Amino acid sequence: KHVFENMHRMVVKRTNQSGGYGMLMGNKASDEEINKFKEEINKHPREFIAQPIIQLSTVPCFINGTLQPRHVDLRPYALCGPDGVQIVPGGLTRVALREGSLVVNSSQGGGSKDTWVVD
Repeated sequence: KHVFENMHRMVVKRTNQSGGYGMLMGNKASDEEINKFKEEINKHPREFIAQPIIQLSTVPCFINGTLQPRHVDLRPYALCGPDGVQIVPGGLTRVALREGSLVVNSSQGGGSKDTWVVD
């Protein structure tokens, strides 16, 4: 019920697909696309998951000779061991290559950036 009432604010994904395939970005979807997903969810509810759309932060990217903002998904890594927590000096940063896009999956047109963690 919650998902159906908030489809326009959700990312709905099929559990049997990855890489950005088989998903609905509610804020970009037409009423027809949303209704089609609702029908599929009603038929096979265990084949879908939903999560709120979050606003990704932006970083400056050098594109065509100018700095332009692009949304990113940054995943730094921390390791916990007997000596405490250690931050790995790097991480995974995925970037949306199209201005304004929240899609960072490389299979859907996203890219990656080198990431350093400075202590």
